[in-house]
Amino acid sequence: MEKDQFDPPITVKLDAKGALLTLRTARDTSDFLLNRWPGKRTEKHRAALQACSDVQTAGKPAMAARRAFVAAAREAGVFTDQKATAAG
Repeated sequence: MEKDQFDPPITVKLDAKGALLTLRTARDTSDFLLNRWPGKRTEKHRAALQACSDVQTAGKPAMAARRAFVAAAREAGVFTDQKATAAG
């Protein structure tokens, strides 16, 4: 397992039609936060982005980034407990 990999992966809703995306690593999650984030860029969003960066640059635990991202995704209404049918 890569050091930035999430266990378990995180599934988010991409749109109102219910399309899902699975995020498996801090790198994928950073990309989502920077380029595909649907909500406001709140303090939780910034904390998640920083936590993902810390995993990649400072070797911090991926679980901390996962927790921060889930908090931001819940706040934005995109977190889901469902599993995506296709990996993103």
